[in-house]
Amino acid sequence: MPKFAANIAYLFTERPLIERFAAAAAAGFKAVELQFPYDHAPSAVKAELEKHGLTQLGLNSPPGREGEFGVAALPGRERDWDASFQQALDYAVAIGGSAVHCLAGKVPPEQRPAAERTFIANLTRAADLAKGKNITLLIEPINAIDRPNYFLNRVEHAADIIEKVGRPNVKIQFDFYHVQIVGGDLIRRFEKHQSFVGHVQIASVPDRHEPDEGEISYPAIFDALDRFGWTGWTACEYRPRARTEDGLGWGRAYGIGGKR
Repeated sequence: MPKFAANIAYLFTERPLIERFAAAAAAGFKAVELQFPYDHAPSAVKAELEKHGLTQLGLNSPPGREGEFGVAALPGRERDWDASFQQALDYAVAIGGSAVHCLAGKVPPEQRPAAERTFIANLTRAADLAKGKNITLLIEPINAIDRPNYFLNRVEHAADIIEKVGRPNVKIQFDFYHVQIVGGDLIRRFEKHQSFVGHVQIASVPDRHEPDEGEISYPAIFDALDRFGWTGWTACEYRPRARTEDGLGWGRAYGIGGKR
């Protein structure tokens, strides 16, 4: 049975961020992931994690300038990447996290060859920095509808990047929502690339709501993850249709959201 984590940038947003840890624990989640917690002192976040017995997973590297959504693949911005990754790494270590999602950024088509070289070099340096701190670097293929011109769109491209980086602590963040929009064939594509996968996320398609509607059969996905021996976390990165707790009925069979 999958182990579910709450992405508290998306869930429990009826509350301030620092109050979402308690809400996640009360709903039955055993782990959480963040996105951009940098306005909060790491000590405050760590205190909430310890208070509620939660495992902290990943957070995002800083997004860069307005509209960039990361700088890891932006040619000429290597110093900005080094600084932003160091900030994310320090924060992750301080709160006891296990991963940093390295945001690649938006790249116009004519810059993609240079961006690929930049991304590989930046990830290589970052992976070496993170290795001694037991931090995994995650890269995520993101669909071009939600993020036009985002550098990384396809699982196959992410796997190729990881092979070129050649560091064991660089993995794919496999978000079934994005993968479905980009190419579908979810179960076979996950199985083919499982050795590269370091983290899993879920949401419905097309509306990115609870995983009980739309064109993905998540019970079939969860069965496949069990069949493939996936023992990592499966993070809920969806936008609730209404109040978060009211939409957790999908999770009752898995120990989330309470029992009827």
